[in-house]
Amino acid sequence: NSLLAVRGINHKYIVVERGDIMSIIINLYYTGTGGNARKFAEEMEHSGTAALIRREAGNERYSYFFPMDDPETVLLIDIWKDQQALDQHHASPMMEKIVRLREKYDLHMRAERYCTDEGGFPASDAKYIPLPDKGISSYQAKAKP
Repeated sequence: NSLLAVRGINHKYIVVERGDIMSIIINLYYTGTGGNARKFAEEMEHSGTAALIRREAGNERYSYFFPMDDPETVLLIDIWKDQQALDQHHASPMMEKIVRLREKYDLHMRAERYCTDEGGFPASDAKYIPLPDKGISSYQAKAKP
């Protein structure tokens, strides 16, 4: 199996061991006014919509974060097993709910798309970036020689 590494928020790494399959990571930045981005994320969580998305086939992560330097923005880290899983999500009725909520809170969205790194951590990165302990969740981390 190849070791896949994704650089995440606050320079921490999520490391997933899954062979040669590359996950798709989408960072969605929702921005509004008057606290609307946070209200959107709260409604996604409290309504159970986010939980339903997390249970969709191929979803590996669906987590909201609040940037400390921008109180009007929410970051969603959305990770999918592959393009097929993401396409199925986009074709699901769940997307209509998300679009309605975005419109309700008058949010603007910016997206970034990444794929996991099959090469793992080069030793030069591992020297400066603390890797998670093996006991953390189901993730394993190790430096590439």
